[in-house]
Amino acid sequence: VPSGFCVTTAAYRAAARGSVLAEIVDELASVERSDAARLQALAEKARAALAGAPIPDDVARACVHAYRALGDAAAVAVRSSATAEDLPDASFAGQQDTYLNVQGEDAVLDAIRRCWASLWTERAVSYRAANAIDHRVVELAVVVQRMVRASVAGVMFTANPVTGRRHEAVIDASPGLGEAVVSGAVNPDHFEVRVDTGEVVVRRLGDKKLVIESMAGGGTRHVIREDASAEACVSDDDIARLVALGAKVEAYYGAPQDTEWGMDEERTLWLLQSRPVTTLHPLPALAPDAGLHVYFNFNVAQGVFRPLTPMGRQCWRMFVSGIVARAGIRLDRYAGPPIVVDAAERFFIDVTALMRSDIGRRVVDFVLPRMEARSAESVRPLLADPRLSIVPAPKLRLLFFMMRALVGTRIPLRVLRALVAPDSAPARSDRAAESALALGVVAEDAGPRARIEAVERMLFDGMWRFFLVGVPMFLCGMIGFVIAKKRLAGIATSDEIETAFRALPHNPTTEMDLALWALACRVRGDATTRALVRETAPAELTRRWREGALPRALADGLAEFLARYGARGVAEIDVGVARWGEDPTHILGSIANYLALDDGAHAPDAQFAKATREADAMVLELCRRARAKGVVRGFVVRVGLDRMRRLAGIREAPKFNMVRVLARARALLLDVGRSLVDAGVLDAADDVFFLSLTELRAATPELHFTESQTGDARRLVMTRRATFARELGRRHLPRVLLSDGTEPEVPPTETADGALTGTPASAGVIEGIARVVLDPTGAKLEPGEILVAPSTDPGWTPLFLTAGGLVMEMGGSMSHGAVVAREYGIPAVVGVAHATTRITSGMRIRVDGAAGTVTIAC
Repeated sequence: VPSGFCVTTAAYRAAARGSVLAEIVDELASVERSDAARLQALAEKARAALAGAPIPDDVARACVHAYRALGDAAAVAVRSSATAEDLPDASFAGQQDTYLNVQGEDAVLDAIRRCWASLWTERAVSYRAANAIDHRVVELAVVVQRMVRASVAGVMFTANPVTGRRHEAVIDASPGLGEAVVSGAVNPDHFEVRVDTGEVVVRRLGDKKLVIESMAGGGTRHVIREDASAEACVSDDDIARLVALGAKVEAYYGAPQDTEWGMDEERTLWLLQSRPVTTLHPLPALAPDAGLHVYFNFNVAQGVFRPLTPMGRQCWRMFVSGIVARAGIRLDRYAGPPIVVDAAERFFIDVTALMRSDIGRRVVDFVLPRMEARSAESVRPLLADPRLSIVPAPKLRLLFFMMRALVGTRIPLRVLRALVAPDSAPARSDRAAESALALGVVAEDAGPRARIEAVERMLFDGMWRFFLVGVPMFLCGMIGFVIAKKRLAGIATSDEIETAFRALPHNPTTEMDLALWALACRVRGDATTRALVRETAPAELTRRWREGALPRALADGLAEFLARYGARGVAEIDVGVARWGEDPTHILGSIANYLALDDGAHAPDAQFAKATREADAMVLELCRRARAKGVVRGFVVRVGLDRMRRLAGIREAPKFNMVRVLARARALLLDVGRSLVDAGVLDAADDVFFLSLTELRAATPELHFTESQTGDARRLVMTRRATFARELGRRHLPRVLLSDGTEPEVPPTETADGALTGTPASAGVIEGIARVVLDPTGAKLEPGEILVAPSTDPGWTPLFLTAGGLVMEMGGSMSHGAVVAREYGIPAVVGVAHATTRITSGMRIRVDGAAGTVTIAC
């Protein structure tokens, strides 16, 4: 590495203090990212403020001293390094300036000042605005290093940034300084190399006509070479040395690296810069067998794009441990099954064993298309990969395991009971949930340890109770539906069968949305309250709610709603996320949206009642047609559709009850957090969600801590909060991820008329204005607009009541959004690749829920 020195962000702060920059930056922070003209004008003012500010004397002296230490009039490269660089999906590469072949003290100081000013170029400001980076927290360091007079230079990625494949180095090389390659001004030689074998798998030579050279007095020049060599500018030995260097750098930093390098006239190899390859999705920890593994994104399946807090992941691990314990598998209750792995603060499921099993492949082929259709399309080509060939399994051993699991979980008996006595199913589900919640009851004066133990009881010993009661009930309903559907083949259309599936009773999510509509009707009936909700921002209404200053009509109705549904929220599967009972801003905003709806025949409750009547009538009609084909067929269809209507709506009950348990666990953990704040261990009560249960247990023996222990807990929380904040900005999530880093993905498809295609989810056709929503909190959807979203969980469903249709990037026919769309009878297409980027708000689109197509009209 060339010798040099770093001018840290402290120097930048010192220079900024001597200017009017702070006022300009405050103004920039309030500018909308769409206001390009205003952003440009303020960027110019900020840049001029820094460029005109003198370098503080102590900083200037230190820089001159460090420069002199490099030798008389050394030629140096002066590089910018901003604190906002290398974020997920926002690398900021090239946004700030670099100056090459700088010579002399005054020239170095001037280059440092210009680097500082480049933090406020129009491109840098616009890029930060587009990526929602706060201008007020961005600072810049400057790296000054001795110039390498390179005969050949370029860049090297230690992992393939296009395919994601780890241990495949990608090298671009060209004669002269590497700036030609970095800036894209030259067509370089390109090599892709297997790091483990040294095999060059891709060798593509460029024309290399442009060369950037250092000039004797400082600065650089561009030279066009008409006689550029058709041969490679680096030999195979050079490539091998580069790959070896890349492996060392990656091992040093512990992650794939994007490097710049140069070779001088003696072919000495110099490392000039290294930074993370930010476009790669992090991989789970390597599996012990080191073979190819297939990971399915659990977050995507649950409709939760945001990361999960460490405590959120811990709770899920303990819950799953409790479930599998009932099946006779004993695990570390805190670690959970080894197939559940972390990557990018999200959950992935290792489905390799299923992929390598004949029975497992059938399970994947049946479940995945219904849960997440595009994931199924991505997985199918992998079945031909020889690295995932089927491994014969001992059938008797597998049969014994399945029998033990069925006996331990009592699933066959539970299904039979639901089939025989469907009317009592909802009550049994509720009793199981109450028994789980009872495990979380503690005395008012209970200490932190008792509260942690209560949380663990609910998660490990409680959740399985309602889960293993509710899921068999839903399965019984779906089995009835599948059997009836088969017996109706040839005498009923898919639209008719889907009509019978609508407006299912006993669905907590549907009941919640209708209760919220009822609350909106209550607000509408009071003129003063109606005006207040329409004219006041939801955040202000929340403030008044906390102060007990809401009008009676709203306050009482909201209290009743939150008493039943206050445990819910957006991304509610994470215990670290606030519930509506803590912050009802989203609910208050939804009520304001509902006030724009007509409360006549098109009102949600009227629509649901109409759908119920139509479903009941269709069931009678389908039973009549089946009976006309034979008494047995009529009986099978009648029983199948009856069980479907009575039990399939319970699909959402296990998750709703799980959320209730998580809400109680959250309240207990916040109590523990407040105790740790009082003891001086944590800075805030919700810091507990950035620790695991085992770490929390270790931190709360008697609430007596050494200064070292307190510092360790704070540092751990601070590090994890920073990681979590970075991951909140990650926009791309793979549905399926391989352990070699590749993301199997089926390219988006279009029909002959240019329509986007996905999976049919809810029949019907609607044409209207699209509204792209990435976060439902605070989102406003005008009645009849078509909701376009990456995915949805129950926290999104208040928007469904005003939506005319639904388009989702993720999901399958049985995913949450698809089920609820069918409940409400709104046309829906799911699994539409890149829908939120290919469609923009305000476009007129046509959604055909039966054909699975979305057509952009204008």
